[in-house]
Amino acid sequence: MSVKIDRIASNIVKEISYILAYEVKDNDIKFVTVTDCKLSSDLSYAKIYVTVLDISKKDTTLKALKDASGFIRHELAERVDIRHIPELEFVYDESIEYGKKIENIIDKIHEDEN
Repeated sequence: MSVKIDRIASNIVKEISYILAYEVKDNDIKFVTVTDCKLSSDLSYAKIYVTVLDISKKDTTLKALKDASGFIRHELAERVDIRHIPELEFVYDESIEYGKKIENIIDKIHEDEN
């Protein structure tokens, strides 16, 4: 990606995190962490990667985020200085769970060696 797209993606992550924490009234969205943003090269689509504190509420949280995406885009339009705010797609970020799984495997290998 270009430096410009990386900068805009970083700004979008920061602003969406703030909007979710302080502006959105839905309690299903309160404990969401935005981990990354992947922008298309023409800035028309943004894939927002999120994690949730309670894994059992993953599906309801993603549905609530989808329902609130219009409000989030509206708030982004006031905060991010680009002509067209991208369409937002919220995706659950499984990399943290994957990292924990790998870490557990490594710990188990070290325990077996001792």
